[in-house]
Amino acid sequence: MSLFLDAAWLGDGAQIGTCDKGRSFPEVWRGLIAVGPIFPAPKHKDARLPISADPAPAAARAVIVMGVSGCGKSTLGALLAQALDCPFLEGDSYHSAAAVEKMRGGQALTDADRWPWLDRLGAAIADRVAAQGVAVAACSALKRTYRDRLRTAIGVPVHFILLDNDRDALLARVGNRPGHYMPASLLDSQLATLEPPLPEEGAMILTTDMPPDVLRDRVLDWLG
Repeated sequence: MSLFLDAAWLGDGAQIGTCDKGRSFPEVWRGLIAVGPIFPAPKHKDARLPISADPAPAAARAVIVMGVSGCGKSTLGALLAQALDCPFLEGDSYHSAAAVEKMRGGQALTDADRWPWLDRLGAAIADRVAAQGVAVAACSALKRTYRDRLRTAIGVPVHFILLDNDRDALLARVGNRPGHYMPASLLDSQLATLEPPLPEEGAMILTTDMPPDVLRDRVLDWLG
């Protein structure tokens, strides 16, 4: 490549000047710098590129704390919602009156009882996510089919967190909830129904032998 130039040109085709064949390339380059920029400035201020941009909004998502009765779903869910500054939905509040009376009487719910409940809860979560971008809920979500039903109803990525513990610890917790319609006698039925999330579900599994605030921090780290 030749290190000598005959002329230098501006972007609009205007010639700066003819350079002597005897001048070296660095001398020519210094001459161009002295004259000014080679490329013309934008003719309109709208042509300028922005120097900054607003960050992209966070992706919409839902977080569901799941597990059998007495595992601490509501406690952890409320803490997560507070930390994420988003709504918290208590799944028990979406049961029908008939389902509540059935459980109060010591009868386990069937799938036929649960489908409408899951649909109502899923729709409510979807509404909160649409309004605020994220929502947290507490729901037993014992079976894979129940979790899939919720995913379909919600329509955005759903992060499930299973709270696990041994039967004796769970019985002690259930017995320490005066006035709750869910009797301790139904715990064994729930444990028999529980299908822990498989690896492909991408869920988090925690043992509830740690303080709630420690569990909250672990979930927040996992959520990113």
